[in-house]
Amino acid sequence: MDKGNRGNPEGSDDPGAPVGDQEDKPPPIPDVKYEYLDHTADVQLHSWGDNQKEAFEQIAMAMFNYMTTDYDSVEMLEKCETEATGDDGMSLLFHFLDEWLFAFSAERFFIPRVVKITEFDMKNFRIKSVGWGEPFQLGKHPQGTEVKAITYSNMQIHEKPGMHELFVIIDI
Repeated sequence: MDKGNRGNPEGSDDPGAPVGDQEDKPPPIPDVKYEYLDHTADVQLHSWGDNQKEAFEQIAMAMFNYMTTDYDSVEMLEKCETEATGDDGMSLLFHFLDEWLFAFSAERFFIPRVVKITEFDMKNFRIKSVGWGEPFQLGKHPQGTEVKAITYSNMQIHEKPGMHELFVIIDI
């Protein structure tokens, strides 16, 4: 099963290439709905939202905020799209974050300031998303902690009426 397109826009070999009409206006920066929880030798991301889609968006932004000490320095100059699929909710969450981590780790080091999910299908376990940001630059973006990998360790998805929570441990 294809787990994602590694940030490739259709017809492009560049995994971090901006996609679509560059005149598309980025969305407003959403309220922060995430936190970092201590975990032995790693960090646990905890996000929440009014629905699962919002919780997924928030956890992606939490990961990138952890990677720079000044997330507000990231300008929304370009956009990058990712696509992920999974076999269940947990594998979808894993592959969603892994695709965004790849977009950062690839040649262009794309760091989104805002991530929005454009297609969210929990029945068929498929997500398409777009991030607005720019290539990471050490002189502009203070470096936080490198995220080496996404893990399944203690991964949790909680659904309650009006409150959806995600917990993901990232390897740092």
